[in-house]
Amino acid sequence: MEHKEKITAKEGRVSHLPEKAPVDASGKEVLLSLKNVDITFGKGDNAVRAVKNASFDIYKGETFSLVGESGSGKTTIGRAVIRVNPCAAGEIYYKGVRISGKIPHSLDREVIRNIQMVFQDPAASQNERATVDYIISEGLYNFHLFENEADRVKKVEDIIQEVGLLPEHLTRYPHEFSGGQRQRIGLARAMVMDPELVVADEPISALDVSIRAQVLNLLKKFQRERGTTYLFIAHDLSIVRFISDRIGVIYKGDIVEVATAEELFDFPMHPYTRSLISAIPIPDPNLEKHKVLFSYDPSQHDYSEDKPELTDIGHGHFVFGNKKEIEEYKRLREKGTPIKSVTIAGVNAPADAKTVEKQLEEKKIEGSILDTPLHDTGSFWLAFLSFFLAIPGLIAGAIFKKHNYIRNYKKCKKGAIAGLITTAAIIVLFGLMLIISIL
Repeated sequence: MEHKEKITAKEGRVSHLPEKAPVDASGKEVLLSLKNVDITFGKGDNAVRAVKNASFDIYKGETFSLVGESGSGKTTIGRAVIRVNPCAAGEIYYKGVRISGKIPHSLDREVIRNIQMVFQDPAASQNERATVDYIISEGLYNFHLFENEADRVKKVEDIIQEVGLLPEHLTRYPHEFSGGQRQRIGLARAMVMDPELVVADEPISALDVSIRAQVLNLLKKFQRERGTTYLFIAHDLSIVRFISDRIGVIYKGDIVEVATAEELFDFPMHPYTRSLISAIPIPDPNLEKHKVLFSYDPSQHDYSEDKPELTDIGHGHFVFGNKKEIEEYKRLREKGTPIKSVTIAGVNAPADAKTVEKQLEEKKIEGSILDTPLHDTGSFWLAFLSFFLAIPGLIAGAIFKKHNYIRNYKKCKKGAIAGLITTAAIIVLFGLMLIISIL
């Protein structure tokens, strides 16, 4: 795309990038755009097509999450955006300017300056022999983004405090920090460059749960204050649901679904997306125990003649499928009824968060402790009597279980088993003593 070149005031060089990104039909600035991108590793018979015909846009100021299982091509796309992985076919545009393939060195530097990456493994991505001060300052040195030494020190100290660390940490080395602190250093290294786009490659997967929330809050903080745009790569839909504006789902190199976060969870059209949603743990052991996982079988698609493609089915919702499948997806979407992704055994309603709460309130889960009868006390005497009367205890336990007296059933079972084991031990011991006396 043609644009007017500008001169940077600080460096005196011609800029290849326009001030503003191009605007699409919806009126939003398209900061990054992938058009039919293929990424292949190896040559000839050993060639592996890691990404196939990937296409999506990322708007300025949003968080676009790319979700899929390990090996699906998420990180490969992220590395292609920062020009580490070359594209075998297709093009990548940043602010309307092609940044894939062979580009001028000056444009390459601009891309590096404006697009930063936060890596999955903070330990492997930081130089163990360099101080935190140098690690954060390296980009400033390379692009001369400071006026003097005092200005550089101020920028580094400001960013290290913004990520929740202290200025005295700057003289230390990476091995002196925890995983969460290292990831903060990695985030500081990226944000000190004041990038427009950050590729966050599973930045919280190696962190503890409590630290994950802190890092995610930092990312949202920078987005609010600086208008930073994120390409957030993850394999867990439960994480990206609450931080993403839009979500793209990738399966074995194919982008199978793209939609807003709310739209994707309410109307997951592609079977693979439904399988990912069904795998999200329910924070209730009774419901989780009765949950039936939805398994995705790629053989269910017949693409031998009618080839699939990523198609808009309305509402900004794109789904990968052939003509027959797309027609069915459109029909389901226009009905406006949320798609069931999770099935709870014995319950026919969709298991979204609101439905799960309702099921708990209405006590609809078969065999749940919420359905406990009035006299299901689990009395000690049931275990005591079952200990001495094991067989009657087992029979009583079976009757209790049939009528959903779960606590009584467990006491009878526990007492009866203990009684049978004790009886068996006594018989064995008596037999041994008898044998010894005979000999």
